Amino acid sequence: MIAFALKREGFVVSEASTARQGLEMVVSEQPDLGIVDWMLPDMSGLELISELRQSELYQTLPLILLTARAQEEDKVLGLDSGADDYMTKPVSMRELTARMRALLRRTDRGKDEVLKMGDLVLDVAAQQLLIHGKPVKIGNTEFKLLKFFMSNPNRVYTRASLLDFVWGQNVYVEERTVDVHILRLRKILKPSKTDKMLQTVRGAGYRFALLSTA
Repeated sequence: MIAFALKREGFVVSEASTARQGLEMVVSEQPDLGIVDWMLPDMSGLELISELRQSELYQTLPLILLTARAQEEDKVLGLDSGADDYMTKPVSMRELTARMRALLRRTDRGKDEVLKMGDLVLDVAAQQLLIHGKPVKIGNTEFKLLKFFMSNPNRVYTRASLLDFVWGQNVYVEERTVDVHILRLRKILKPSKTDKMLQTVRGAGYRFALLSTA
């Protein structure tokens, strides 16, 4: 009934009848928001949320927990599991959609962010890279790779983790694909000498840093 009502409101809805099916769906479809029932046949909604939050990929995925439990301690337990919001059944569809839109607005703000690091400015909303104030042509994958590095500076990431974070867990490509796009990104940055910010950490992976930490 909830799925039917949300579709009528214009949402694109995918349904899972078990927690495991839901986890697989999150990986394959990369949803903007999740609604999780507390009572599921294979594990509790709390366990599902906790498992999602263990991955850096889904730590900011908006999650609403639905349950018939109305006690204060249950609400605290649900929010402590990592849920962003908590609603008791029977659910008011007007209130549910209002809360969903509030959570989506909160996460949408991040899409308009402007990342700055040294002489690099990455305008996420405009999909534009500026170096020394001048626009620089950059491919879509290189843009996503640079966005990830600028959002997570000074940390070393393996090729496998970059594939998960930038390409997505449901995309199956060889790890050397990362090296190809790293090389392309360095060529884009080289004329401005900002390519030195993209460092190779021998035997570990890659790191993006304003100053060398090697």
